[in-house]
Amino acid sequence: MHRYMLHNDRLEEASAHVLSPGQVGLLSGWGVFSTMRVAEGVIFAFERHHERMKRDASKLRVPFPADAGWMHAQLLRLVQANEAWEATMRVCVVRNRGGFWEGPGNTTDQDLIAFTKELGGWPEQARLGLKAAARYAGSEFAGTKVLSWAHNLAWYEEAHSRGMDDMLLLNERGEVSECTSANIFAAFGSTAATPPLSSGCLPGVTRALLLTEIAAAGVRVIEKPLFPADLETADQVFITSTTRDILPVGFIEGLQVRNQGAVADALRHAICDYRARYIESRTARALTTNNRT
Repeated sequence: MHRYMLHNDRLEEASAHVLSPGQVGLLSGWGVFSTMRVAEGVIFAFERHHERMKRDASKLRVPFPADAGWMHAQLLRLVQANEAWEATMRVCVVRNRGGFWEGPGNTTDQDLIAFTKELGGWPEQARLGLKAAARYAGSEFAGTKVLSWAHNLAWYEEAHSRGMDDMLLLNERGEVSECTSANIFAAFGSTAATPPLSSGCLPGVTRALLLTEIAAAGVRVIEKPLFPADLETADQVFITSTTRDILPVGFIEGLQVRNQGAVADALRHAICDYRARYIESRTARALTTNNRT
């Protein structure tokens, strides 16, 4: 973790004791979060991350900062303070009030907390364990990115203790849902399919961009229910996330999977091109604003 953290509108030493157990969201996981990518000092796809956090906060009754521009400005201050030009950013909104165990001294309904860290390294191909009934697609809160994340961390740690990189999570119907921190795709010819949100998966930002905005010539991206057996008939299986972009899967516990064809590479290049255009447009916009002021 880098030196400074953001606490509402203040930059603090990351080691500072500025939070309180009396903030009900800290000990109960009552809050929302997102992991963002900083590229060339630009917070990539901030609008989509913010919109998802705002939507999840509404569902979970977490008060949420009303001004997206204010939040973006505070996060950029953190990027600049940490000189985190190429980094991962964790952004949390924690509910402070409500419930039996609310402590004294809370002055706001919620806290905005953010950290940055260097980009993680990933293997060339992911190895996945398999976890049955790990997502409950029928839940009202399926697909929300809530601070109560311990089950994902436990499964992620289990995967590493068994020599794998992550767990592939199935829902109560035996359908493929997602990994603990990534969405999953399977390529059949020139079509890349990912489980629908009805599988209980998180609506990942990279997943959404591939479905709606990012295009690779000759590649079609769709939503489709998938079962483990479908992954064995796929030409390629790969996972997506903000920090990984696209990572091919070379092994899934109990399954025989292949990694052939060019779909994953084509989509990876398309993501890189899209991000470069996004950075260029945001940089140009910032220069225009600065010139006007």
